Amino acid sequence: MSGLEHLGIPGGDYLREALTNCSDPLAAIEEFQAENGILLPSLRPALPFLDLHGVKRLEFHSSVLEELSERLIQQIADVANSDDKDRYKKLEGLLEKSFPVIKVASLRPVVMTILKHLPKIKEEYLNQILEDKELYAEAATEVKRQIWEDNQALFGDEVSPQLSQYIKEKENSLFSHENSTSAFFVNSPKMRRQGEVVQKLTHMVGKSVKLYDMVLQFLRTLFLRTRNTHYCTLRAEILMALHDQEVNEICLVDPCHKFTWCVDACIREKFVDSKRSRELQGFLDGIKRGQEFVLGDLSMILCDPYAMNTVALSAMKALQHCINTDTLPRENADLQLLVRMISLGLGAWDMIDSQLFREPKLEIVILTKFLPYLTGMMVEDQIRAVSVKLQDEILSPLRSPVNLYLIFIRESAVASMLAMYYALQMVGTPNRKMSKVHL
Repeated sequence: MSGLEHLGIPGGDYLREALTNCSDPLAAIEEFQAENGILLPSLRPALPFLDLHGVKRLEFHSSVLEELSERLIQQIADVANSDDKDRYKKLEGLLEKSFPVIKVASLRPVVMTILKHLPKIKEEYLNQILEDKELYAEAATEVKRQIWEDNQALFGDEVSPQLSQYIKEKENSLFSHENSTSAFFVNSPKMRRQGEVVQKLTHMVGKSVKLYDMVLQFLRTLFLRTRNTHYCTLRAEILMALHDQEVNEICLVDPCHKFTWCVDACIREKFVDSKRSRELQGFLDGIKRGQEFVLGDLSMILCDPYAMNTVALSAMKALQHCINTDTLPRENADLQLLVRMISLGLGAWDMIDSQLFREPKLEIVILTKFLPYLTGMMVEDQIRAVSVKLQDEILSPLRSPVNLYLIFIRESAVASMLAMYYALQMVGTPNRKMSKVHL
């Protein structure tokens, strides 16, 4: 019972020495029991009665210890959750008296409970927990957070399995033969961030800005190393999970919070409307000099496949709106912003890798030549679809895209993305033959 001696309570070493040096071991044991048993006069007559029923003293004392421990743990929680301004001072005093017995397995839960409720634990206690693998394993996350804040490598070891599990789950969901690609985008953002990994990570971070920054650094590093855009998804989901939990200590200091919140609302609604467009444009245009680094995180938010899917689908709707209203793409402010966001999202890896935090240059010919040609293709396909319904014998012939269109697709990631989404849109229509030329 290492640790009891520090409190002036005879432990195993004392009993061993007493039995070694005594002439009558039974008398020594009886004396030890009398001095160190439960010292309640009303209880002493009951002990022989329990002996007659075959109840061992160890079993009896263990049950009493368990009951008392549960009550003490509850009282500690009550003190910690009370409005008493001196509650932490009381807990610190209790911890100072009880910490020496932390290695006593039966008493450890009480000490761990005190540690869990203290917002600031002395470094000497944290060091002792860190040096003992058993104590570290049993420590609450609230205690480990204070250890992790000064030990990034250890925190990385704890977080790494969670990140690997997250990526594995995402890839299984995306590439599973049982699910179509469209099914991947079905779940709402709020439902997705209720997942086990996201909840574990937010619990590990708690309200610690330092740990949150560490997680973001891990995600940036892994994104650069693997180019896996699921890390961008996790970056957004962690922030929004903390938003759901109202962890203002982190949300208020993350400059991407409001932008991510707005993008999250667009993903939930599956569309970027004019009001959201103005808000998002305000965030992008409102980045002040000296804060350009924020673009790196904003580009990761937009590189998230869920965000990219929403923006690209909204761009397709904006092009259709141009057709319906006989306007050119360059005259549609919402479409211009959507193309700008696609460009920023697709350039996330290069921006973070180069550490040059400026928006990728979007060539004006995308708006003046590529998108008008794409809308022309959309009009032709719609006319052809109507002709088929009317059983019109005179159909406009299918023609291959012009070379300039193909050059755009080869050389511009934005053009390639928009062309792909239009091709997917056409594949999803009943008249699939007519879209083959655009694939």
